[in-house]
Amino acid sequence: MNASTPVTQAERLDRFTKTYRYLRVGMVGLVVLLGASVGRQLVADGGDLLPSISDYYYTPVRAVFVSSLVAIGVCMVVIKGNTPWEDTFLNLAGMLAPVVAFVPTPYAGSCGPSGMPDDVRANIANNVWALLFVGVVGLLATYLIGRQAPAAADPHHARGGGLLISAGLLVAGGLWFFLGRSSFECGAHFTAAIVMFVFIIAVVAWNAWGVAGEQVRGAGRTRYGQLAFAMVLAGVVLGVATWRGWLDNGVFWIELTLIVLFAVFWVLQSVELWDDGMRTDDGG
Repeated sequence: MNASTPVTQAERLDRFTKTYRYLRVGMVGLVVLLGASVGRQLVADGGDLLPSISDYYYTPVRAVFVSSLVAIGVCMVVIKGNTPWEDTFLNLAGMLAPVVAFVPTPYAGSCGPSGMPDDVRANIANNVWALLFVGVVGLLATYLIGRQAPAAADPHHARGGGLLISAGLLVAGGLWFFLGRSSFECGAHFTAAIVMFVFIIAVVAWNAWGVAGEQVRGAGRTRYGQLAFAMVLAGVVLGVATWRGWLDNGVFWIELTLIVLFAVFWVLQSVELWDDGMRTDDGG
């Protein structure tokens, strides 16, 4: 039997770059999948919008909604950010995406045990327990794998700090789930979604800072800085309009706007990093 041909450094880099590209394109595909499913249901409903994209959990969109968010969450955790802090923000957002998927908005807008069908409450009990179990295993594995690196144990570094934040979120979520189940079913979706979008905006803002050579003043003038500003502005303006009752189905438009803006960021960043995969400057 002939010995296998040694893989050159150039071939390894090519494989890495292609894998990185497929992962990035795959995330865009998942967003398109979710959009297509919601759009199809919107047509079936005669153009009548539900209060939020998350409310489509209670329609035939459910399978696509849950699977897309879980897959996007996994992709966020798996993909490597340009800097340790960007990587940390992606990981934290990825941790929360399955919570948004597994814990739907309260049925018919009501809270408490009567606010959700029994099968949905059973799904939450099973799925969130499994998610917490995997979260504990994942954090333990991350610590064991990275414990030889000083940064992994340093809370002032992005990796060590991110591990502590992840553990804190996991503990807080677990306590809420086990000790306040009714409250968890009512509020976990909204809490996870808001915090997830905060970390997503942080990813965009951190890229603006990195592209600007870590200059805060120059960050806002970059395309990433402009996108981060647009995301914050859209969240605030649409949030106030929804709260004041000036906008029907305001949560739907907030979610849609932030998802579209993040998708724009993702495409722009993918184009920027298409050949190299990552920036070489580690500003974390």
